[in-house]
Amino acid sequence: MKPILLVLCVFRYAETRSLLSEVLENAGHKLVNASGCEQARALLENGLEPDFVILESCRAAGSSDLPDTLQSASRSTVCVVYGPGEERVRKQAERLGVSLFLERPLTGRDISNMLDQLCNADSAEFGERLEPIPAPQLICPALPATGLVLEELGDGRYFLAAASTMLKIYRQVKLLANVDAPVLILGESGTGKEVIAHLIHKHSRRSQHSFVNVNCAALPADLLESELFGYRQGAFTGAIKDKSGKFEQANHGTLLLDEIGEMSAQMQAKLLHVLQDGQFTRLGPRESSKVNVRVLAATNLPIESALVGKTFREDLYYRLNVFTINVPPLRDRREEIPYLIEETIRRSPEPLRNGYDFNFPSRLMDAVLLYDWRGNVRELRNFVTRTMTMRDPDTAIRELETKIGAGDRVAEEEESQSLPIEKTGMRSVVRDMKDRAEALMIKDALEVSGWNRRHAAKYLNISYRGLLYKIQQHRLAPNASSWSRPA
Repeated sequence: MKPILLVLCVFRYAETRSLLSEVLENAGHKLVNASGCEQARALLENGLEPDFVILESCRAAGSSDLPDTLQSASRSTVCVVYGPGEERVRKQAERLGVSLFLERPLTGRDISNMLDQLCNADSAEFGERLEPIPAPQLICPALPATGLVLEELGDGRYFLAAASTMLKIYRQVKLLANVDAPVLILGESGTGKEVIAHLIHKHSRRSQHSFVNVNCAALPADLLESELFGYRQGAFTGAIKDKSGKFEQANHGTLLLDEIGEMSAQMQAKLLHVLQDGQFTRLGPRESSKVNVRVLAATNLPIESALVGKTFREDLYYRLNVFTINVPPLRDRREEIPYLIEETIRRSPEPLRNGYDFNFPSRLMDAVLLYDWRGNVRELRNFVTRTMTMRDPDTAIRELETKIGAGDRVAEEEESQSLPIEKTGMRSVVRDMKDRAEALMIKDALEVSGWNRRHAAKYLNISYRGLLYKIQQHRLAPNASSWSRPA
């Protein structure tokens, strides 16, 4: 069974990163992208410990970048990619101990062959090469300026971007600063859509006025109408005095309609009327009011499906869809995870830290980077806070590794239900039998040792890190009664 590699790719151009992503992910490996040597060093110094680093020559950033980056990646196998006329770069890398090289232009076959060369190495040697090292300090003294954006938004909020997709969003937001038009923000729950809205407001001409947020999913339709448009005294039972709505409160400022996909069809029609002419009517009187508000909308629903299913009005969608920002999930921007962990720790309340020096051990950082974080940034922050509170990294590691194994099993079951079983001949059958025998042997060793991974690795005569990869590859997980001792 070939091991799963955690690969750090350091390339400036999105096209090359896309090629690497396709090849690596199709082969089942995990990928972290960096757009340059400085960003790669920041990731490595923040606790990222990849098995393999593929690095293009960084001649544009200065001659010291290559040795500095290789020094930071000294625990990983490194391949340097160089182009015509860069023989000097290759010789410099050879002097620094690099033995793997690829020439530009890269092809998918070049990358696949190199990965096969690594993965087909003797498993014991591979395991020894991946043996964990003492945990590095998680918090670095300063974040690099190049390839990273960290902007304060007030009230404890901040915008952080290190992945190319998030840096692109940052550039989009700055371009929208002087364009007073609606923006539709799409993305999974917890990705930071509200943070993007605050960033848009901060860079807009309305930044000196109010930013008002309304969660459309938190109120029933009748209450949402009064919340948005306000009411006059006596409009309904309990309306003992006039109340302004969110549109009035946001006049000359910005109004965020969060979870707009949960809004009823009736409310969508009323909202469309307000967006068209800027006028609305409070509950109670007949006279209308006029406001000057920039409307931002956000939803975690798949908007295309909502349009097809007629749960979201097309005319409202096209009114809001002047500009659309798609916020990627955290699993598609894993390079930001070490920065987000650092910021969460740095911004945590002093009573929580209480003078304690929080380090994420390398094994925990590996698990954090391998886990898919379906709750995105919100789930990651909750996990970091919980880990800080409990001060028990072993329990945190077991929690993530169990979730990783459970997620892999669910994905495998879904795939087996949706795809027909393919027969590829005797070689496939033999490989399957070998995998089953290996998984059974590892499971037996783990059960005998009470799922103490270090004891099991010693019994199986493989490295501890190698065993962790095998556990993930075979999607092994303990029964609830198996946790007798910490691994």
